[in-house]
Amino acid sequence: MEKQTRSDFLDRIRVILTVLVILHHVAIMYGADGGWYLRYKAGDLLSGVSLTLFCAVNQSFFMGMFFLLAGYFTPRSFDAKGVKRFVVDRLMRLGIPTLIFGFLLGPLSIALAETPEQFSVLSFCWHLIKQGNINLGPLWFAYALLLFSAVYVVFRLLLPRIRWNLSVSVLRHSAIFLVLMVWGCAAFLLRLWVPTGKELGFLQIGFFASYFLLFIIGCAASDNDLLGKIEKRLALPWIAVSVATIPSLFIYAALAGAFTGIPFDVHGGWTLPVVFYAFWEAFVACGIILGLLWLCRVSAQPWKFWNRLAPLTYPAFIVHAPLVVLFCVWSQPWQQHSLWMFVVVGTASLIASFGVAAVLHKVPGARRIL
Repeated sequence: MEKQTRSDFLDRIRVILTVLVILHHVAIMYGADGGWYLRYKAGDLLSGVSLTLFCAVNQSFFMGMFFLLAGYFTPRSFDAKGVKRFVVDRLMRLGIPTLIFGFLLGPLSIALAETPEQFSVLSFCWHLIKQGNINLGPLWFAYALLLFSAVYVVFRLLLPRIRWNLSVSVLRHSAIFLVLMVWGCAAFLLRLWVPTGKELGFLQIGFFASYFLLFIIGCAASDNDLLGKIEKRLALPWIAVSVATIPSLFIYAALAGAFTGIPFDVHGGWTLPVVFYAFWEAFVACGIILGLLWLCRVSAQPWKFWNRLAPLTYPAFIVHAPLVVLFCVWSQPWQQHSLWMFVVVGTASLIASFGVAAVLHKVPGARRIL
């Protein structure tokens, strides 16, 4: 019963994170800062600021939390399956979807967004596929996790007697503060090399300080089930810190003149905005991550619909990109109403992504991959 409860609350978090990923990409389409297949300028300042704030908060924690959960289950999977089965399982569950998206769904998403007049969508998609146009889109996550898993296997084979386990004693404020200092410093230093927004080997390396750090923490937290032991006394102060920190970046930007056209670049370089953003990201993410771990675990008996959605999160994540672009293309005549279209297209994208995922989940043999 304890294992089932623990799995349920982490599954609910996966549903929440998947929903946020889909809405995040819809927000970028309608004016938030970021890269996506199809983008429109926000119809007004309120829409642009609101959608950018939504995406900035998401970016601070949601993909990092995916890596935290992935790391949490990695040692258990490795110990239960052994090296060979673990490697085969990772190649199937991460490698096959990455290839399918890279060579099929990625070109389809591009074709839906920018097919020239002399082509149909399908003919231009086929043209891109024949050219070997590889586009990983959101499946950069599966690709990165495959690389992280390979690193984990190498370390377990080279250093079999060493176990990196975090004890319950690390669940204290001073230890969390130390992690945030490492997080912020690592993010700033990494972005001196690769700014955020710039891809290197299909990956936006500028965000990977937190991704790798949280994956390692997840691995080290696994044996003692630390993610299932976050209590109110630990989470609540950091939730307050996050709430207080969120507006600070935009206040800083406003004081620096960002809303009047003065450059305010947080992507990389030896500047105060870059330093501020690196630590802002860490302090915002911390409270949200701890809050989700605590609240989802102690919440009342969940709505049964959560249990139906949980197995569909990964396939919904895989298929959502072309669906998001498709709904946006269909709604082009109304694209100037940014916030309204974010709600409408976001809702349609969620329903369609989980609906397609439900169909795929019934395909014989698909569950071994999805």
